[in-house]
Amino acid sequence: MILPIYIYGHPVLRAENATVTPDYPNLKELIENMKETMYHSQGIGIAAPQVGVNARIVYIDVNVLAEDFPELKGVNMVLINPVITVDENYPANTREEGCLSVPGIHENVQRHEKIHLRWQDEQFQEHERDIEGYLARVVQHECDHLDKTLFIDRISPIRKQLIRSKLNNMVKGKVSCDYRCKVAPHNRKR
Repeated sequence: MILPIYIYGHPVLRAENATVTPDYPNLKELIENMKETMYHSQGIGIAAPQVGVNARIVYIDVNVLAEDFPELKGVNMVLINPVITVDENYPANTREEGCLSVPGIHENVQRHEKIHLRWQDEQFQEHERDIEGYLARVVQHECDHLDKTLFIDRISPIRKQLIRSKLNNMVKGKVSCDYRCKVAPHNRKR
């Protein structure tokens, strides 16, 4: 089922996200709905808060970027309760990012080039691995959602000031996007 994407200004994006346990209700269905929603919205990653669920779950499928980043061919991951450790020995780099929850805005964001990731899969099997390059960026972006952070929180104050009116419009419910969305409760749905 395609779920609405929650838009900047909605409190669910800034709420605590619960650790997921094997008895989490309807987990498989939630993950399938997240996947379907992400593909329908033409995203490459989605976190549970973006579909209104405050749980530590992320789905990533970066295969669509394999032409520009061959190392991403066939890469898709369900991350449950992910934990990132940054490798400070590797440089950070800056690239443009966007987000389904902040439609129409793309900004340069500095991210670590290499991270160590620990997570559980859908069967709650533990995994860990070092991740570099563009996949490290995507993982950091999506995991930020689980820590109540949006990519616009990582841009310079000057850049944030320049997009302030667009952000204010989102908070007021004035949003235009090609997918179902849900704005802050005091605004009517578009």
